Amino acid sequence: MKTPQISVSLIALLACSLSPAVYAQETETAETENTSGDDFHTDKSIIVTAPFFDEFNLLAGTSVLSGDDLTRETRPQIGDVLTKLPGISATSFTPGASRPVIRGLQGPRVLVLNDGLGTIDVSTTSPDHGVSVDPLLLERIEVLRGPAVLLFGGGAIGGAVNALDKRIPRSVPDEAFHIDILTGFATAANEFTYSTSLDVPITPNFVVHADGSYINSDNLSIGGDLLTPELQAQQIAVAADAASEGEAEEAAEILEFAETNGFIPNTQTETYNLGGGFNWFGNGFTFGASIGYLNSDYGVPNNPNVSEEEEEEEEGGEEEGEGVTIALDQVKIDLRSEIDLSGAFEKIRIRAAYADFQQTEFEAPGEPGTVFDNEGVEARIELVQSEKNGWRGASGIQYSYRDFSAIGAEAFVPPNQTNQFGIFTLQEISSGKLDIEGAARLDFVDSEAQSIGVDRSFTSFSAALGLGYNVDDSTKFGLNLTRAERAPSPEELFSDGPHLATGTFEIGDPTFDTETSYGGELYLRFEQPTWQLALTGYVNLIDDFIIELPTGEIEDGLPVFQFIQNDADFVGFEFQGSADIVDTGDFKVSIDGVADYVNATLKDGGGAVPRIPPLRLLGGIESNSDKLSLRAEIEWFADQDRNAEFETETEGFTFVNLSASWKPLGKETGVTFIASANNIFDVVGRRAASFTKDFAPLAGRDFRIAAKFSF
Repeated sequence: MKTPQISVSLIALLACSLSPAVYAQETETAETENTSGDDFHTDKSIIVTAPFFDEFNLLAGTSVLSGDDLTRETRPQIGDVLTKLPGISATSFTPGASRPVIRGLQGPRVLVLNDGLGTIDVSTTSPDHGVSVDPLLLERIEVLRGPAVLLFGGGAIGGAVNALDKRIPRSVPDEAFHIDILTGFATAANEFTYSTSLDVPITPNFVVHADGSYINSDNLSIGGDLLTPELQAQQIAVAADAASEGEAEEAAEILEFAETNGFIPNTQTETYNLGGGFNWFGNGFTFGASIGYLNSDYGVPNNPNVSEEEEEEEEGGEEEGEGVTIALDQVKIDLRSEIDLSGAFEKIRIRAAYADFQQTEFEAPGEPGTVFDNEGVEARIELVQSEKNGWRGASGIQYSYRDFSAIGAEAFVPPNQTNQFGIFTLQEISSGKLDIEGAARLDFVDSEAQSIGVDRSFTSFSAALGLGYNVDDSTKFGLNLTRAERAPSPEELFSDGPHLATGTFEIGDPTFDTETSYGGELYLRFEQPTWQLALTGYVNLIDDFIIELPTGEIEDGLPVFQFIQNDADFVGFEFQGSADIVDTGDFKVSIDGVADYVNATLKDGGGAVPRIPPLRLLGGIESNSDKLSLRAEIEWFADQDRNAEFETETEGFTFVNLSASWKPLGKETGVTFIASANNIFDVVGRRAASFTKDFAPLAGRDFRIAAKFSF
């Protein structure tokens, strides 16, 4: 497959979006859903690109985070925002870099989307790379599982996270201008956050938008020792060896690090995001575009598993008290259009994006080490069918191109280009008490690394079928079956070099086949006026599962990890429920709970899959009145002692959290103040899914305040 130039691809996308055919439609816009839940000043008669959940039944388990819940849980990285939803954990590498983990799966098996398109960054290349989605500017996050995921990618075996912002306006304000402001402060890292957005209707059909955000934080405070007892003992022994060899200064530095307590060095962050956009609401069509600039500087926790030999080989090696820092920049252009149709199809949707992303890793202040460049384009065209006799659906095509390069000491992946073209469909039929959902996707992927003379092409087919039976208006059970096929990522194919972030020397395998998952889930849902319950059990049997395992060798002072393919089985469950225990009309008290667990095993005696979250239970009690809401919750994590050969055990922990939300002008206004106290007993918690868990715990006691204004 030939590799197109970025400029040619972008021009083609612009031509597609600006084609005269776009302006030839005369049908009326009919969407009426409110997509925000917090914006009390929108014209409900004009809303485009409503959240995906509003248009389909979606038989598989789904989750949404928006409104005050999103404000309360907002963190600098999207992975840490979602962790209280069922089945979701996070990589939590550092406050500046954290991706979602869904049902024990992470990396390229979990898509992170911005309004249906990929983020076009390098966050799947390594867990120390930040995600270019700004939670401060989001109005809604959707988590998709099951058949619906095939609309966005066949390789998303775990699921997809779709983040929706307002950079391309979805509605016309009914006032002269509309402003949203969110500001907050958190004590665990002296974290200050601020975001604002402005929408101005220039004409009744034309809206312009501007927004910006800023995050600044210091080193993260923790509830105890930085290192696990095992790693601490190891470092003390290393210090003793250094002292016995006459390296007194080196021994003192190692000992000081081993005894660090109360904070994680080098975890400061500073991020700002600026952007603007517009949308034109024509007679039967809309067209919008936006441009944004993201800049983020953050520290990477010092990895004691990286040997002194490796550090000394780096030019301008780290000085005392300093560590690796990362600076990333992204310029991104987005296009979105909708055209109303008549007849068999209700509308056509067009989405396109171009991004130029660069990430520089500094081994010492002012001394750049490795530079990662990623330039890419992605586009999708989707036809939405008119509902007829309970049958609705959507079909389309999707294209993406990535041009990636890494230059420097940690360039463990050679320059490579990836082309991907996909065809997809999702169909739903409701007949009486039975709901049927089917999806299919065909992807063609070409990955080429010219510097090593390797060019691989893959064809992958994915399909899913869902059956749901409505016993009555409040009870539903069903079955979802999925076959999902994923092409190996360039990192899995081409890696060959030191990777200091994970403390490994990584070696890929360019001969890999596609990875295929055969999944099934059974669910049961009850929804009564005063209580709700959802229980899901699932199995994922993955053939040719791609995983990194140690070889026992050492290269450049780092343990060698080789990507291999081995079958793997994932079995787990998710539970979510709530019930009202007091309801007087103006005052309500309710309880809620979440539980999830996954067991992941490699076949043929391979042992446990690494970095799998343990059993988690979360319970809360909440009171709500017209102006004031109070919440208390306990989140408990079991020990994770099912570990891969090279992993350490993760000790369980319990977090106790309190929060209050106050709307001084009433719940139907746009003024909200939120205060919360997280981990109030200041315990040490470590995520089993994190590469850095042994030397970078979660935040200790953290008091947070936030103020949100919408007017």
